[in-house]
Amino acid sequence: MHRFAAVLVALAAVLAVHPSGAAEYGTRDEAVAMVKRVQQLFAEAGAEATFKAVDDKTNAAFHDRDLYPFIYNLVGVCVAHGARPVLVGKNLISLKDQNGVYLIQEMISLAKGPGSGWVDYKWPNPITNKIEDKSSYVEKMGNYFVGVGVYRELPGKS
Repeated sequence: MHRFAAVLVALAAVLAVHPSGAAEYGTRDEAVAMVKRVQQLFAEAGAEATFKAVDDKTNAAFHDRDLYPFIYNLVGVCVAHGARPVLVGKNLISLKDQNGVYLIQEMISLAKGPGSGWVDYKWPNPITNKIEDKSSYVEKMGNYFVGVGVYRELPGKS
């Protein structure tokens, strides 16, 4: 019975963030919820299954409008990316945005320090393909960190 309840909770979480009837863009709360779903899969199925699920754009639990997870190890290598698979396998420790923010370094610092938090930077929006302001919630996950971000400066969005 406990497993059935867990399945129902997971299904409710997926349905709660399904695009039908929802806003066009994801929210901070939805980003945090997606990070928690990735964490749960990681705990239950392990690293490789989690990386594969994050990379699979048909997986609705990890791909919702402009929300998608990304996972890096703690030295800056991308091991899974829900929107830009070309980044997988690359060490992006020195990546900086157009404002000079070393975003992966900041995310690693959060993961190694308090364990979670928000990082602000500029990044390509998968819907508009334009560089936009983004805030990503990141959380340590074993020897990795997982993040999901929201685009902050969009019409009709607070």
